[in-house]
Amino acid sequence: MRIQSGLFPTLREAPSDATSVSHVLLTRAGYVRRVGAGIYSYLPLGLRVQRKVESIVREEMDRAGAQEVLLPALLPAEYFKESGRWDVFGETLLRLQDRKGGDYHLGPTHEEIIVDMVRREVKSYRDLPLNLYQIQTKFRDEPRPRGGILRGREFTMKDAYSFDVDEGAAERAYEGMRVAYTRVFDRMGFDYRMVNADTGAMGGKKSAEFQILVQSGEDVIAACRQCDYAANIEVAETPAFPARGPEPGSVPPHEKIHTPGQRSIEEVSKFLESAPDRFLKSLVYICDGTAVLVVVRGDHAVNEIKLGRALGAAEVRMAEADEVWRATKAKVGFAGPVGYSGRVVIDRDAASISDAITGANETDYHLKHVQHGRDFEAEVVNVREIIDGDACPQCGASLGLYRGIEAGHIFLLGTRYTESMGASFLDDKGVQQTIVQGCYGIGVSRLVAAAVEQFHDPNGITWPMALAPYHVHLVQLGNSPEVDLAVRSIEQGLESRGVEVLVDDRDERPGSKFKDADLIGIPLRVTVGDRGLKQGQVELKPRSEPDPKKASLIGLDSAVSTLVEQVQAALHASA
Repeated sequence: MRIQSGLFPTLREAPSDATSVSHVLLTRAGYVRRVGAGIYSYLPLGLRVQRKVESIVREEMDRAGAQEVLLPALLPAEYFKESGRWDVFGETLLRLQDRKGGDYHLGPTHEEIIVDMVRREVKSYRDLPLNLYQIQTKFRDEPRPRGGILRGREFTMKDAYSFDVDEGAAERAYEGMRVAYTRVFDRMGFDYRMVNADTGAMGGKKSAEFQILVQSGEDVIAACRQCDYAANIEVAETPAFPARGPEPGSVPPHEKIHTPGQRSIEEVSKFLESAPDRFLKSLVYICDGTAVLVVVRGDHAVNEIKLGRALGAAEVRMAEADEVWRATKAKVGFAGPVGYSGRVVIDRDAASISDAITGANETDYHLKHVQHGRDFEAEVVNVREIIDGDACPQCGASLGLYRGIEAGHIFLLGTRYTESMGASFLDDKGVQQTIVQGCYGIGVSRLVAAAVEQFHDPNGITWPMALAPYHVHLVQLGNSPEVDLAVRSIEQGLESRGVEVLVDDRDERPGSKFKDADLIGIPLRVTVGDRGLKQGQVELKPRSEPDPKKASLIGLDSAVSTLVEQVQAALHASA
């Protein structure tokens, strides 16, 4: 493909709304263009990369024995109403009505639709197992679309669904998809971790995320520095802390102390000259409309996902100042569990402190020598957020915290949808049984952005060979007959051997062409000019090598074979 005859627009400046690296570079390099909030058009380069992602995903799904289908994007409301998700999805669901007033929505995911297909077609245990997948556009009305195509309102996703006769078979299908996902991300060259995750609105018995490790990631994961334990921060565990402080019976009665204007743990700890880990931090949360006092150690934070799961609450939020006042009769910063009249829960590590300091439920006052079980009663829960250095629950070594982008998620759903929608089969004894289901998603368009977040340098994108829009970027300097002939010879020789080539044949300065080549990020750059051809040579520079002095000269006669060998070696390494 020749740049001069195609659509390859590059920009010198980043768009004003771009905040993530991928948003900046994909826009500047001419891969995508914004249409509206969270809505993007893919230009030729962007579409080629997405097709590379789709191809790898499709190959691994097929290898795992899944069959491809295509389900509609426009869905009648009746299916989500049947499963109960019409209300659960809330404002995230893009709803609409037809001319007759019928309720419809654009599909954010397709569990209900695929279950409906299966319940119509599967009658006997002989019809199972099944594993069906599609690569299709999804729609979610994100409240804050951000990061370009990292989190959009319209995006491409691969969703697969397994159907089995029992839990054991479903577990094997889940494991098969785990292996397939590992192959997908290995082939793309990602640095990633598979982590235990919360099942969230999808429901089910267990799930795991595949997190691409990047500093800009919006997710936080805890991973052991020694073994293979890894989990999303929302479900990460650590062993309980041992009891801290003096023997409970030796602690004097609690005592009120004046702490004027000292609201935060940091302020009070300095004022009282006591370490934050001796404090009980008390926070008022509104859980499904009811105020709950949540107590954690002073140097810990509440994880709201864990809190919601522990309390069985669908909606959890921090209380506003007026709500804190109504619940505690004190200003923010002085709440405490002693004398609190509502529901109190305490994190297990906070409960282990025998002699603590906490708010007095009175503005400008705190209490010292407070003890759980003696001075107040509370439900002991596990709601704190893991911190760097916590012990691994698997081997006891220390956990590290990393940032990542969720690129894939696998769920063992059990009968969450098949039971509510009546998807069943007759077993070998003629007894009606409920089908056991799994579901498996990969954010195809998100992987395009995640790759840029992981593979870039100050000059632009550095695509791995498996995902690059082209394998070789052929830069033509000048338009003399000799240069033109050499460029065409290399181009045709590579394409005849299956190597994808982008030729920069524009009438531009060399510096401008090199900057665009670095920005676009194709793995191998070959420069052909009169100066090199006089010695029968062309210049080869890998995009992953930032130093221009590290370019090498190769013979014109051997250029095609050298390039084919390097491309095939890179692709083979990722296969």
